Amino acid sequence: MEIRGTAAIVTGGASGLGRATALALAARGADVHAFDLAPAIERAEPAEGVRYVEADVTDPESVRAGVERVVREGEGPLRAAVSCAGIGPSARILGRSGVHDFELYAKVVRVNLLGTFHVLALAAETMAETDPVDEDGQRGVVVNTASVAAYEGQVGQAAYASSKGGVVGLTLPAARDLAGRGIRVNAIAPGIVDTPMLAGVGEEYREGLAASVPFPHRLARPQEYARLALALIEHDYLNGETVRLDGALRMAPR
Repeated sequence: MEIRGTAAIVTGGASGLGRATALALAARGADVHAFDLAPAIERAEPAEGVRYVEADVTDPESVRAGVERVVREGEGPLRAAVSCAGIGPSARILGRSGVHDFELYAKVVRVNLLGTFHVLALAAETMAETDPVDEDGQRGVVVNTASVAAYEGQVGQAAYASSKGGVVGLTLPAARDLAGRGIRVNAIAPGIVDTPMLAGVGEEYREGLAASVPFPHRLARPQEYARLALALIEHDYLNGETVRLDGALRMAPR
């Protein structure tokens, strides 16, 4: 898939993995529409080639309005959508204060799994209406964000691991569902990435996390996620795959 001259959506695009991916796509010549919540957009620095769009991935009508804006204002057809919006609160099923908060569990699933599905479905709807770009009939690519927690969820990650396990489970059937429309679907399962989610941890804890990675002994960089997202978009035969980005890390229970 050629990126230059197309429009792309990146959710969670104001910070972390999303911002790195938005910048990488813009550097390749895409007209990038970074979906995020208003407070995140207000904090974000302007970036050449990136348009910020207020959208709540948990609300399908908000996502639909954002996609319609891409169609209306985008410089080129929508060819790529990368879902990076996500949250990762920690809570045990039975903790000191009692049973896991049910609304918190539902919120994590709404953002991480339902939000991913809303973007996948509504972006695919628009991509399916475009002309194919090659003799294979390809029209677009969707990249979702899972996590190694989908495979090795730790203590306190019941909600997060469930939601990311859902993203992994979604990837192959989504690729099969959309094959007839010429739309590929892949996912990335990052390990420990140096993003704002880790902003509150101490340096000693951060060094311990880095040391747990077999090689290289460091946290992943958001730009490395972005490079992999671009590779999945550009490689026309990669479809239905979830690719781990973790330095061979396998998470321990704690």
